[in-house]
Amino acid sequence: VSDRDYLIDYLSALSVIMMHLSRACEEIITWNSNEYRFVEIDDRYSTGSSIMPQKKNPDIAELTRGKTGRVYGALMSLLSTMKGIPLAYNKDMQEDKEVAFDAMDTVEDCLREFTGMMKTMTFNADVMEESAKKGFTNATDAADYLVKKGVPFRDAHSIVGRLVLKCVDEDRALDDLSLDEFRKESDVFDNDIYDAISMKTCVSSRLTKGAPGRERMSEAIAYYKEYLRD
Repeated sequence: VSDRDYLIDYLSALSVIMMHLSRACEEIITWNSNEYRFVEIDDRYSTGSSIMPQKKNPDIAELTRGKTGRVYGALMSLLSTMKGIPLAYNKDMQEDKEVAFDAMDTVEDCLREFTGMMKTMTFNADVMEESAKKGFTNATDAADYLVKKGVPFRDAHSIVGRLVLKCVDEDRALDDLSLDEFRKESDVFDNDIYDAISMKTCVSSRLTKGAPGRERMSEAIAYYKEYLRD
C-alpha cells in the first residue's frame, strides 16, 4: 500500500514530455527573435511589449519553457516524499495527489497551446535558406561532390576549406562563386556544382534513417502518427 512507483514513472514520463517541449520552445524563441526572423508567431500566441511598441513576445513558448520546471518539481517532490516512507501507508503520501494532478493539467495545457502555436506559425523559408547559405551548410556537400569525382577526401576538404575562407573574407556564400573561381582551386568542378550545393539538394540527399530529407521525414511523421493512434 506504500508503493508509488507507478506514479513516479508517470511523473517521469510527464517530465520527459516537458523537457522536449521546452527544448522546442527554446528554438522557437530564438527563431522568433529579430536577429533570426526564421518564424513569426501568430498574434493569438504572443503579446506586445508593455514598453516597446514594435516588440512581439513569444508568450506560449516562454511559459511552456517555464512550466517545465514546475513538472520537474512535481517529480522531485514525490521522490522526496517517498524516500523516507516505511513499508506501510503513511499520511505523508497524501502529498502525491496534488503534485500529480497539477503536473497532468500542466502538461495537457502546454501540449494544447504548443500545438496551436505550431499550427498557426509562419516559417520564413527564404530567410532560413539565406542563413544556411551564409553559414556554409553546403560546404560538406561541396567536398562530397569532389569525392564523387575521384578526389581524395583529405584533398577535397582542403580545397573547400580554401573556398570557404575566400567567401568569409569577401562576405559571400559558396553559391555566389563563379565557376572560374571554383576551378582556380580544382579543375574537377563543373557547372553541376551549383545543383550539388543547393539547399534543396543538401537536404534531399540525406536519406539515412532519421535524416532531414523529405522522404525520411515523411516516413517518420507517418510512423509516429500511427504510433499515437495505436
